[in-house]
Amino acid sequence: MTAPVLTSAGAPDSRRPRLTGRRTVTRSRRWRNNAAGAGATILLALALAPLFALIGFTARRGLHVLSPSFLSHSMALIPTRSPGGGVYHAMIGTLEQVLLATLMAVPLGLLVAVFLAEQPTNVLTAPVRFLTDVMTGVPSIVTGLFVFSFWVVGLHRGFSGFAGAMALSILMLPVIVRTGEEMLRLVPMDLREASYALGLQRWRTVWSIVLPAARSGVTTGILLAIARVTGETAPLLLTVGNNAFINTDPFHGQQASLPVFVFAQTGRSLDVAVQRAWGGALVLIAFVVVLYLTARLLTRGAPRG
Repeated sequence: MTAPVLTSAGAPDSRRPRLTGRRTVTRSRRWRNNAAGAGATILLALALAPLFALIGFTARRGLHVLSPSFLSHSMALIPTRSPGGGVYHAMIGTLEQVLLATLMAVPLGLLVAVFLAEQPTNVLTAPVRFLTDVMTGVPSIVTGLFVFSFWVVGLHRGFSGFAGAMALSILMLPVIVRTGEEMLRLVPMDLREASYALGLQRWRTVWSIVLPAARSGVTTGILLAIARVTGETAPLLLTVGNNAFINTDPFHGQQASLPVFVFAQTGRSLDVAVQRAWGGALVLIAFVVVLYLTARLLTRGAPRG
């Protein structure tokens, strides 16, 4: 404990603050801390306000349309101006297309992320990272046009859900690669060195130590990639087309999807069609929320990188 400050007369100086084990916090510092906390809270509320407003407005419009019939029927044989119909065919199409895109993009994206994180001095690391950054800014319609020219027209494969999944996987790749690389680089080097000291090979260390340690962050990146492509419309218009009937085969024929369903219904400028569009938009938001919650529950016990 620090001795009190003495004056010239030898008595303690009461005008100076006494230094104790507890650090003295001045009133101005407390005021600045409270002001900074209040400012951060206000900015957070302003950032989240558009999101909650969007979800609330969509839910208020879409709940009037949602019903068991709307979720279990398609638009087959439903006249344009007639009520009825549903999004069952679009739900199946979106689920299959996003699932196929995830199966194609996630393994390849993680392999590239591991390469960039574990081989920082390789001659290919800088070009691959630069190409990934360029792909991040490519418009989605350009991706759809590429798949349309190469797969649909060039190879004469026609419209299909698989063609749309390829376009969506291209959009998912840069997000998975960049987020995966950053999460893998956050894993402490001590874990790798301890694994090497035990005699494990590099691939085994990455598979058994590095990836499990970064699983939570990698999962977040995958969810961000899936959320980005779930609502894409332009690539699907060029590769999948649209179909009012139920098509459960993503490899043959045109297939419906929720984004294209919403786009087609709003383009008709009819009250009954716009109501169906709001219902489809609400189902699309619910699809992303359910997917996010499911992934979080599956990785809830995962160690954080």
